[in-house]
Amino acid sequence: MLTEKTVRASDKRAVFVGLETYEAAGGIVMRDLFQSDDGGWLQDAGLLDRLVEEKLKSEVEAIAAEGWKWIEVAVNLPYDAARGLHQVTGTPLDLSAEEKATIEALKAEFATIEAEYDGVDELPDEVDQRLGEIETALAGFESHHMQFDPNDVAIAGAFVSIDADGTLSVDRGFVRPEDVPSVAASGADGAETKAEIDPASPSVQRAVITIGGQTVTNEEDEDDVVRPLPDRLLTELTAHRTLALRDAIAGNPHVAMTALLHKLVGDTFQHRSGTGCLEASVRHVFFPVQADELKDSPSARSVTERHEAWKADLPTDDAALWDWLVTLDEASRMALLAYCVSYGVNALYEKADRYGGAVSAHGVQQRLAQADRLARAVGLDMVEAGWTPTVANYLGRVTKPRILEAVREAKGEQASQLIDHLKKGDMAKEAERLLADSGWLPEPLRLTDIDGDANPAGNGEADDEPAVLPAFLSGVVNDLTVTGEPGHLIAAE
Repeated sequence: MLTEKTVRASDKRAVFVGLETYEAAGGIVMRDLFQSDDGGWLQDAGLLDRLVEEKLKSEVEAIAAEGWKWIEVAVNLPYDAARGLHQVTGTPLDLSAEEKATIEALKAEFATIEAEYDGVDELPDEVDQRLGEIETALAGFESHHMQFDPNDVAIAGAFVSIDADGTLSVDRGFVRPEDVPSVAASGADGAETKAEIDPASPSVQRAVITIGGQTVTNEEDEDDVVRPLPDRLLTELTAHRTLALRDAIAGNPHVAMTALLHKLVGDTFQHRSGTGCLEASVRHVFFPVQADELKDSPSARSVTERHEAWKADLPTDDAALWDWLVTLDEASRMALLAYCVSYGVNALYEKADRYGGAVSAHGVQQRLAQADRLARAVGLDMVEAGWTPTVANYLGRVTKPRILEAVREAKGEQASQLIDHLKKGDMAKEAERLLADSGWLPEPLRLTDIDGDANPAGNGEADDEPAVLPAFLSGVVNDLTVTGEPGHLIAAE
């Protein structure tokens, strides 16, 4: 509890600043008298963070003098900080004789230590620390002796952070997508050339430095140059605007509907990247598993026809789309809204992740319960939607008791007894014939009422009249080969 709000002396921030600097600034270090404490605990975390920021600013000034367009500084940079950025490469500079000798000595020491402790499962702490120091020193020689093209430096930036061992880490030469030149100038011979920049010129840009997301301003230039507003101030100002805009839109349903339609149409038809102003969206739900006939079903044809009809009328330009939506009559707006919302309906069963992943048993249960509500609200009837049980989509993929249960529910006990002696393949084929036009549906497709009851036969009722089988299936069957077709084996249950 005593150390809960303190910082260990072995923390990389403390190593970066140094205990002497921290204590000289008035910081207090608490130590344990009875056991090893890795140098103690720094009690003033706020003071430590201020000292870290001041030292980082001092270090970054030297890097900024190299002419980089931007420098992003953080104690801990995200793992994917450079994602989406292009990195330019530099040219290695020749080392001095003294530097080469130092590098060779470090490599020799590293090799000696490795040979001495070869086969040892765990290195002593001091040896492991020394190997880390050598690796850091060698990496420093490599990173500090690279020369970059001035044209690359003018559009690129650098990341500055603190390594785990408390040393400064600098990664140079990253170019943001918006800074990549779109068109290169052509020289007299037609070859592409770059605009030459003189690094010694007084017009070389000053790097935009951000530390912890905040832009660092140069106090000497504040009175002479109009600089962009600080990020934090922009966020605070736009928070006021956002709240006022929410209040205004809540009182204007017509504009709210237009904004919603504008966003949903972009999601449904144009698959735009980014969220836009309105944090509402429809995520197109794809089917990871589907039957072959799904794409040819009446529902699929209807959805495709409706999609193409709307798509033919929709402007592709973002601003033109807004103007077009404003002119729609209310009936058309509601029809378009319904169609866009429909693309986000997910009534799929998914196997729950037993380890608590993205799909939970409760989540799937809640999804299917809401799907039942929607189905009741629209009066969904899967029989009218064109689904009928076949060998391919159901009967050939369930057990014999399930097949008999389906026939019993739709046609009665006598009908199920007519096929209960058959092998599974023939039972499924005959069940398909018996269930045709019966309106029977498997449980996941049934329209349930509020109490959860379902009509197994859809709109139809169970038929108690005995069904008649073909002659060759009415008794004990010895030959299951259909006349006119080559013989084949039927898999056992």
